Amino acid sequence: MLVMFQNLRVSNSSKFQVSEFILMGFPGIHSWQHWLSLPLALLYLLALSANILILTIINKEAALHQPMYHFLGSLAVVDMGLATTIMPKILAILWFNAKTISLPECFAQMYAIHCFVAMESGIFVCMAVDRYVAICLPLRYPSIVNDFFVIKATIFMALRSSLSPISVPVLAAQRHYCSQNQIEHCLCSNLGVTSLACDDRKINSINQLFLAWTIMGSDLGLIILSYALILHSVLKLKSAEAASKAISTCISHLILNFSFYTVIIVISITHSATMTVPLVPVLLNVLHNVIPPALNPMVYALKNKELRQGLYKVLRLDSKGH
Repeated sequence: MLVMFQNLRVSNSSKFQVSEFILMGFPGIHSWQHWLSLPLALLYLLALSANILILTIINKEAALHQPMYHFLGSLAVVDMGLATTIMPKILAILWFNAKTISLPECFAQMYAIHCFVAMESGIFVCMAVDRYVAICLPLRYPSIVNDFFVIKATIFMALRSSLSPISVPVLAAQRHYCSQNQIEHCLCSNLGVTSLACDDRKINSINQLFLAWTIMGSDLGLIILSYALILHSVLKLKSAEAASKAISTCISHLILNFSFYTVIIVISITHSATMTVPLVPVLLNVLHNVIPPALNPMVYALKNKELRQGLYKVLRLDSKGH
């Protein structure tokens, strides 16, 4: 990926007047932003350790070798990838003042962020479909959501998430960066980078909006439809206990979906609005890439009995009575 963007830069060398960008960190708090390094480092370590633990539990427990847990394992891998895409550079900025980043590296990071966010959104869709079939079509669940379905869904989501965001860094690389190279951010966001361009960046904004509606918009629409159908099916159940059990299996999914898409919407609004305090969208952007990877495993572990029992076994605790 770096080689591709390096070639783009060479082929368009006449357009570039700067050789590197400078990531300034968190706007407005440069003098004391290093104090944020400790909580951010702890969140990153928590994200890595919690997701590795989830993968270990799923791998060791034969009872968890089911489609829902395969998707959860995929989510753990994507979460670690998303956090690792940004956190080492952010910590390098806060600890060692390593603010410079080459253009190809910046465009590669931009691509990776979009790729992992799209993958996470796709996995949430797969989980919503899994819950819909399990609750609304229980008798057909084994024939619909089987290993072949998981493989097809995973391959499709991986291809969609890796191919669709390519236009973002490619279009960003076509802009003319003639003088300014200081980015008021601690990561290479598309809008943050292209705002430094001297030429018209309207195509970049249109492309960003198009991708947001086609990928995130369609995913969110499918998720809302799935849970609306689930709710409709649950309300028809005569047994209150059965209805409660069905709802409880969806709560963890709903919590993660709500937090994930709400923050994306807020970031989009704050980026497009004229912000008097630019710290807000920057901080939200960073936290959105590190808090969900840290919290996702805990939400699932707390809400899922099988996962909790697997955790007790892996940690060699007595699971009786849990």
